[in-house]
Amino acid sequence: MITAGCDIGSLTAKAVILNEKKILGSHVMRVLNNPQDSAVKVMDMAGEKAGISLDDIKFCVGTGYGRNKIPFVNESISEIACHGKGAQWLVPKVKTVIDIGGQDCKVAKLDENGELLNFATNDKCAAGTGRFLEVMSKLLNVPLDDFGTLSEASRKTLHFSSTCTVWVQQEVIHLVNEEVPVEDIVAAINSAMAGRIAILANRAGVEKEVCMTGGVAKNDGVLRNLEKNLKIRIRKIKVDPQIVGALGAAIFARESL
Repeated sequence: MITAGCDIGSLTAKAVILNEKKILGSHVMRVLNNPQDSAVKVMDMAGEKAGISLDDIKFCVGTGYGRNKIPFVNESISEIACHGKGAQWLVPKVKTVIDIGGQDCKVAKLDENGELLNFATNDKCAAGTGRFLEVMSKLLNVPLDDFGTLSEASRKTLHFSSTCTVWVQQEVIHLVNEEVPVEDIVAAINSAMAGRIAILANRAGVEKEVCMTGGVAKNDGVLRNLEKNLKIRIRKIKVDPQIVGALGAAIFARESL
C-alpha cells in the first residue's frame, strides 16, 4: 500500500511517498509561480526517486499554505497536524514540535497519541521565520547552509537592539560597514532568531521530548541557542526536517485507507 503527502509552503514544496514500513522517496524544491505547478513537479520528482508510477499511489493528502490548490490530493489537512504526525512517527515520545517555515513559526504541544493539545503561531512578523534568515543571507552574501558552521567560529557576542527584521537589517548593514567579522554577525542573527522562537515556544508550553522541523532545523546555530533559551535538549530527527510535514500527510493518507 503506497500513500503520499504533498506539502506546498510559501517558499518550498515537499513530497513524500510512503509504504507500510518506510519512506520510498521524497523531494524538496523552491515553489514555482503557482501551487498547482509546484505540486505536480515535486510529486513527479519524488515518484522518480521512489521508482514508482504516480498511478501506484492509493491515497494522497495535501498540506501547507497551498493545500487547497493541489489538483490530485484526496484530502487536505493543516500543516500543524501534519508536522505533529510526522514528528511523532520519527520520535515516538515527542511532546513538543517546533516548526519554522518560510513565513511563519508554529509550536505544537502533543499528547502521548500525537494529538494536538495546544499550539502557538507567529504569522504576523518575518522575525523568527525562514524568511528572516533568507533576508540576512542575501544581505551578508553568505549561503544559508553556512550559517550554522559560521556561528561556531564567532569570538564576540553581539546583540541587536530590535527584533524587527527591518531594523535588524539596518543594524547588520552598520556592522558590515564597521568591518565586524561576519561570523560574529551570523552568530548574533542566529541568537536573535532563537530568542524570538523561544518566546513563542514558552507561550505554547514546552514538554519533553522536543524536536524541530522545517528548513531552519538544519541551522545548528539556531538549534543550540534555542536549547540554551529553553533549557532543554532538542532531539535531532533522522530525515531532512523539511519533509516532516509531507511525511505526516503521507501517514494521514495511510490511516485514511
